[in-house]
Formats: sequence, structure tokens, C-alpha cells
Amino acid sequence: MKLGYSTNAFVNASLFEAVEQIAQLGFGGVEIMGDRPHLYPPDWSDEPLAQLKNLIQSEDLQVTNLNSFTLFAVGDTYLPSWIEPVQERRDIRIRHTLECLKLASYLGCGNISVPPGGPLHGMSRKEALHLFHGGLEKVIPLAEQLQVKVLVEPEPNLLLENTRQFREFIHEVSSRSVGLNFDIGHFFCAGEDPSIAFQDLLPWIAHVHIEDIAENRLHHHLVPGRGAIDFQGFLETVQKAGYQGDISLELYTYADRPVEAGRESMHYLLPVFQESGFDLKALLGKGKQ
Repeated sequence: MKLGYSTNAFVNASLFEAVEQIAQLGFGGVEIMGDRPHLYPPDWSDEPLAQLKNLIQSEDLQVTNLNSFTLFAVGDTYLPSWIEPVQERRDIRIRHTLECLKLASYLGCGNISVPPGGPLHGMSRKEALHLFHGGLEKVIPLAEQLQVKVLVEPEPNLLLENTRQFREFIHEVSSRSVGLNFDIGHFFCAGEDPSIAFQDLLPWIAHVHIEDIAENRLHHHLVPGRGAIDFQGFLETVQKAGYQGDISLELYTYADRPVEAGRESMHYLLPVFQESGFDLKALLGKGKQ
């Protein structure tokens, strides 16, 4: 298990600079933004990809996840989505996911995260779920071939928001290559206790996002310790559950000061991880404690 930091907080820097700064902060892993201005697949050729892989290895980092949620390169945070009425738009999302699976495999990463369908925009849940399952069926064969998981990430105001909706969805998926990216703040925003949700969804969780959320449960990522989430209770739950996947800090809301946000997060989180029974050397990598 590694503790990573997502490069989507570093959109004002190149991906190479982001990797270097995350390593300097002492993280053991890096979650890579699979979109512009970072690792948007059509923008990258073999040589810079090899340079990126070498940099990650030289910094003794592990790629915790390829975050394939947004599509700013051709759309926005949610669009093109899996459930848009127009097939051509859905095909953009499908192609992007296929290319991200290949990049994750190349970088030695075992999972990518994707949005949970998309905004409904008046579409019925039945139709939206049908389109979402249909899109996933087009990427599952490559995921199985590459042994890279496609992790659906429930989020407020999208097709899948909470534990009940995810369980209903996943029971209709036959492939073990589809799982869950558990974002602690998203479940908190949905009105749930993240610890209870984690225990309930554990069989499908292969990566975790952490950030804080204010007491009002509005979806705005905060540095851990600045909001209302019980990190001690959550991390104790994670440890007792025997979870072996990676955990990544996601603070895209701090693009103006990602280094400071990362440093403050580490200052708050590391004692909590230690008190919860985690091995800091394993989380951060040798010599980074």
C-alpha cells in the first residue's frame, strides 16, 4: 500500500514537474491525471512516455491510479460521458478509457478511475444504466487482457452517488475487472458514514481517494483536518478491514498552492495513519518517513 498525491492539484505545472514535487513532499505514490494538461493519451508519444516512466522510477514512486474521470481536453469535468444520448459522444468516452487502460498498463498501474455514468440531464435511470453497462462492455475485454481494473467512482449529482446505487449497479456486472474507486468525501457528501460505506463496499474497492469536506457536506475538497470527516475512525476501519490497495490525496481545489496543501495534508495525516496502525515506511517508501 502506498500513499499518493494526485497530479490534478498541479494543473499549473507540467506532469514532470508535478511528479518531482510530489516526490519531494515525501509521498510514496502518484496518482496521474489522465487528461490535459497532464497525461491525455493523444498528446503523448513513445519517447516522452518512456521519460515519464523513468522519472517515476527514479523518484521511487508508484503510480497509484490513472485518474481518467475528467475530459477537459475535449469537454469538461463530466462530458463526454458514458450516458449521453448521442452515440458519437459516448464513443469519445469509450476510446479515452481504452487508451487510459493501455497507459496504466505501460506505467505498471493496476487501475484507472472513471466517472459513474454522468449527469442524467432528464434521462431515466433505467436508460442511463443501460447505456453505462453497454459502454463498459466495450472496455472490459481490454481491461481483462491487460489486468488493469476499471474503477467506477460514485460522485454527487451523477448516475451513481451512494452505496445502494453502486451495489445495484455492480451486481449487474459480470467482470471482476470492474470495481470501485472509493472517494471518502463523495460518500460523506451523499449523507453516509464513510466508515460504514467502506465496510459495505470493501469487496469491490481497489483504490481510495481522501480529502476533507465541510460539515455542510457540500462537494468541495478540503485539506484533511479542515473539514468534518473523521479520519481517525475511517483509517482504523480501513486498517482493520485488511485493505491492501493504495490511497491517494485528491486536492484539485488547491491548484494555486498544491505544494502547501500537500505539505499541510501530510502534517495532519501521517500521525493519524500511524495511530491507526499503518506502517509509514510502507506507505511512503524507504527513507521518506
